[in-house]
Amino acid sequence: MQQKNSMLKTSILKIENLQAMIAEKTILNGLNIHLRAGEIHAIMGPNGSGKSTLANLLARKPGITVSEGHINYLETDLLTLTPEECAWKGIFLGFQYPVSIPGVTNIQFLKFALNAHRSIKGLPPLDAIDFLALVKEKMAELEMPEELLYRSVNDGFSGGGEKTK
Repeated sequence: MQQKNSMLKTSILKIENLQAMIAEKTILNGLNIHLRAGEIHAIMGPNGSGKSTLANLLARKPGITVSEGHINYLETDLLTLTPEECAWKGIFLGFQYPVSIPGVTNIQFLKFALNAHRSIKGLPPLDAIDFLALVKEKMAELEMPEELLYRSVNDGFSGGGEKTK
């Protein structure tokens, strides 16, 4: 029980008095958020309230100027990181309508991504045999069909938005 209680106190993300603008227009004005391990939060608001600006800022997308405030993610000043460094730490944006990449299979992409992540952590890359065993184990745990591994990246998806067109 002691470990669980200390885990709940661990700060994951702390945003203090964040003020940010795009093209000299203030979008975020005095935003404060504190997420701790084990908590679930939802960010909601009307169009134009800054939700996308905050997401883009956390992923360090260029074009957003922070005029005041701090963002601390896992004891790191997020505002000092590049977009690549944020992605290595697990902060990145996914696309609602991702572009297909013909000729690059999901298994090739996953192996490259995993080994890039391992490299950042100072670990050796997994060879093809070890990677294949790992990815097949994870696919089985998730009850995903193995044939998805051999599709091109982002090919053949049918998102809810696509079905309504």
